[in-house]
Amino acid sequence: MNLPVALDAMGGDYAPRETVAGALAAAAAGVPVVLVGDEERLRRELAEQGGELPVVHAPEVIEMHAAATEVRRRRQASINVAMRLVKENEAGAAVSMGHSGATMASALFTLGRIGGFERPAILAEIPSAAPSGRVHLIDAGANADVRPAHLEQFARLGAAYAERMSGVARPRVGLLSIGEEASKGNQLVLEAHPLLHRLDLNFIGNVEGRDLLADVADVVVTDGFTGNVALKLAEGEARILFGWIKEALSSSLKAKLGGLLVRDALKRLAARMDPAEYGAMPLLGVRGPVFIGHGASDRRAVTNALLRAHKMAGSGLVEFLGGVE
Repeated sequence: MNLPVALDAMGGDYAPRETVAGALAAAAAGVPVVLVGDEERLRRELAEQGGELPVVHAPEVIEMHAAATEVRRRRQASINVAMRLVKENEAGAAVSMGHSGATMASALFTLGRIGGFERPAILAEIPSAAPSGRVHLIDAGANADVRPAHLEQFARLGAAYAERMSGVARPRVGLLSIGEEASKGNQLVLEAHPLLHRLDLNFIGNVEGRDLLADVADVVVTDGFTGNVALKLAEGEARILFGWIKEALSSSLKAKLGGLLVRDALKRLAARMDPAEYGAMPLLGVRGPVFIGHGASDRRAVTNALLRAHKMAGSGLVEFLGGVE
């Protein structure tokens, strides 16, 4: 059954304009989408953009400044309604560019955890020199404090995603540390290392921060605090690097002429490194495909998030992990 992707159309800094525009583009690409949110506003936005999509009314919105626990009180919030559509098998996946904490809380309360996974984790796909063109970093921010057993579970989640979503056969799994030797790392890493070693995975041992973007590992496992810092560092470095390149190519007439020659190549590189290329990050370990995007996402990011969510819904990943009884 080709179920639609439920989009929390009220989530994000530029909703509903950008969410509706992104949804229309995804629908044009063949992805069925149902918009969830204030029906009057969404119908008006659809009319202004000259499109048509099904809408499920949700009278409440959990604002970015609200506490994540508001999902318990606001049962008719757009993110909760979107999650219920997935739970009731009326949608194949849920996507939100809104409150990330509320999205995680709603997924846990509404969908629940997959058996064998104590905590869900966020996976980030970062452009790298690996054959697949990306490295899968998990956890990227869902769990600041974890136990060694959680890293073992994150490794299983990340490897399954890399194989089924990115097509990486027997992905190389590395544990982020401060040295390659098994004796290096903090207490968490030292205790997690033997747990990952015993798994039926292609565990290659510890990897360092410098290996994150190199062709060393396909999946890098860490706690959410460290993972989020690494992710933001990579994104920030990319922005600074392109700023330096732009500055260098504007420094003289000769440099400007050279810039014209490499302009198209630089545009392709910039698109590859743009976080909007991936759209949103999957929350793995819950009983349904859930994607969380950045609050400042534009329509391109929304479109790509919907495309990836639809792909995951049809990949059988949740079923493979034991998320369907």
